[in-house]
Amino acid sequence: VQLQASGGGLVQAGGSLRLSCAASGITFSTYNMGWFRQAPGKEREFVGAIIWSGGVTYYADSVKDRFTISRDNAKNTVDLQMNSLKPDDTAVYYCAAAQGIWSKVVVSTVGSYEYWGQGTLVTVSS
Repeated sequence: VQLQASGGGLVQAGGSLRLSCAASGITFSTYNMGWFRQAPGKEREFVGAIIWSGGVTYYADSVKDRFTISRDNAKNTVDLQMNSLKPDDTAVYYCAAAQGIWSKVVVSTVGSYEYWGQGTLVTVSS
């Protein structure tokens, strides 16, 4: 199983970035997909998630209305569009895959996810 995240980089505050995660080795269309981030010295935190079918999403309050998750089950990819970026968004961003029930509590919990990508660094300068 491999989850390969890409698209990170350096951006100025107010700018945008689009992260992508390509999955292999799993039946992608049966997995709920999540994005998490970890800033230096902090715990990994939930960013957002999308249900296996793509029909439902859920976001952390800190990114709601700025970030959008989408997926393409034909291409086995999940994207995170990040707009209006802030310095506080600086972190390593990880994609993760989980089977099972969809609930806000479950999909926002690190321990719910079976597989993780290697992470991609996003740096937002002020």
